[in-house]
Amino acid sequence: MTIQHLKSQNLILFEVISGSRSFGLNTPTSDTDIKGVYYLPKEKFFGLDYIPQISNETNDEVYYEIGRFTELLLKNNPNILEILASPKDCILYKHPLIERLKLEDFLSKLCKDSFAGYAVTQIKKARGLNKKILNPLPKEKKSLLDFCYVLEGYKTISVLEFLKENNLKGEQIGLVNLPNSKGMFAMFYDQKKTLGYTGIIQKDNSNEVSLSSVPKNEKLIGYLSCNQDGYSKYCKEYTEYWNWIEKRNEERYNTNQQHGKNYDSKNMMHTIRLLQTAEQILLTGKLNIRVSNREELLDIKAGNKEYDDLLEMADNLIASIENFYKTSTLPEKPNEQKAIQTLIEIRGELYR
Repeated sequence: MTIQHLKSQNLILFEVISGSRSFGLNTPTSDTDIKGVYYLPKEKFFGLDYIPQISNETNDEVYYEIGRFTELLLKNNPNILEILASPKDCILYKHPLIERLKLEDFLSKLCKDSFAGYAVTQIKKARGLNKKILNPLPKEKKSLLDFCYVLEGYKTISVLEFLKENNLKGEQIGLVNLPNSKGMFAMFYDQKKTLGYTGIIQKDNSNEVSLSSVPKNEKLIGYLSCNQDGYSKYCKEYTEYWNWIEKRNEERYNTNQQHGKNYDSKNMMHTIRLLQTAEQILLTGKLNIRVSNREELLDIKAGNKEYDDLLEMADNLIASIENFYKTSTLPEKPNEQKAIQTLIEIRGELYR
């Protein structure tokens, strides 16, 4: 089922313009995001073809089945509460039955974790992005050999350097595990290639060193230390970095590069907005998504704030949220039974 099916069959109950336009943060280049609520044809709802959510390919139009919508309202999901709190000038269509889902019945102290918790996750992402921008990784991937070292007296040198200095070949090395010494190996060399040593690693992409069967009385040439944990960490960071390069929004990335502050400014703007929204809900018991500090937030989006200053601003908002949480008169969580009864009544009307 597609959004076109929803519209052609008159299944839409609620449709709004969401995102920056509903927040009052839109600029001439802003996209128009659409969110909505629908109900399923009777045979799909009562059969086995329940569809909780439908979106277009770019995910800038998302519609939720009325039951899923209610479920997320009960969890104080930020995106869903903001749909229900849409300003009148952003509402494209509203079925009379949606009036039964009242915003005040869902606002609760859960917003501390749903809004602020989500914002903290975004801060962690921003820190990760900051690290990626400041520490780019070369496309050529390192091998486990780059994390192997040879002991020389009281110091270590790279195994690659050791091999070069001694005119040795890695594939002719035989390694023997040293008991009770993690990552330490005795090294032997098969000068004539007759002993069947398997080398330090068998393939360039090997995740561990290769052990060999070494005859007795063979001459020890040194001890090798392999930092396998360091290599595993590097592989994870390498994969994350190049996945980010492949999937990143180039226009947004170039904007971030232009302001030169090495963070995702749009992400940080919405992070601060979410924290300010959580603070508003706990302080006033209400949710008004049309911001009153448009210029301040757009200033953040433009990259005119220092990264550390934004983190400090976020930390102060989190502390404020914790304080307002203690004194808030909002319920701990929404009245689930009341919400379920309302949902039953709405569905009863729809499927009558």
